[in-house]
Amino acid sequence: MNDAQEQVVYVVDDDQGMLDSTVWLLESVGLRAMPFTSGRDFLEACDANGNACVLLDVRMPGMGGLQVQEALGARGLDLPVIFVSGHADVPIVVRAFKAGAVDFIEKPYNQQLLLDSVQQALSRDERRAADGERASLQERLDSLTQRERDVLLPLVQGFTTKEIARQLDISIKTVDLYRSRVMKRMQAERLADLVGMAIAARLVDPLRLRG
Repeated sequence: MNDAQEQVVYVVDDDQGMLDSTVWLLESVGLRAMPFTSGRDFLEACDANGNACVLLDVRMPGMGGLQVQEALGARGLDLPVIFVSGHADVPIVVRAFKAGAVDFIEKPYNQQLLLDSVQQALSRDERRAADGERASLQERLDSLTQRERDVLLPLVQGFTTKEIARQLDISIKTVDLYRSRVMKRMQAERLADLVGMAIAARLVDPLRLRG
């Protein structure tokens, strides 16, 4: 699995010379480029969990770019796709955009234009990943019972189990039970993880937490 912070560009082009020059260009600005000369090889290797986008040639032997794009969708791999082609006739461009392509660049391409398009696609993918994480976090918060929420807040604010028990007028053993449930429901391995989630969800102000 790719590191979430690493920006990866999959480059799929059957023209080895074009493939090599595109990889060199991307790596020259610090991006990780993964080259493929066939759509099938790319589909077998791609990982939609990282921050990535795809530079995809339209016309390739075997499986063309539009077919690769369709296969990505069918497999639930939601990666931003930028088409690069020497054959940018209108019907192909329309099909590509209708299927969700983020850009369509003609060969021979302007290097800066290509880099700008790639950076926009990666930024969009990063935002989408962040949105997904926020939605997942909110779902976990929504799954908590009211009493679990009552324990969560003072817990992430830095209060001890004994102090929480006193605040809520329940036993220390009961607080420990709820704490365990909260950790499990929130999928937090450590208290620090739980604090980070609470800050991300804006339940607490990090400047107001107890040291």
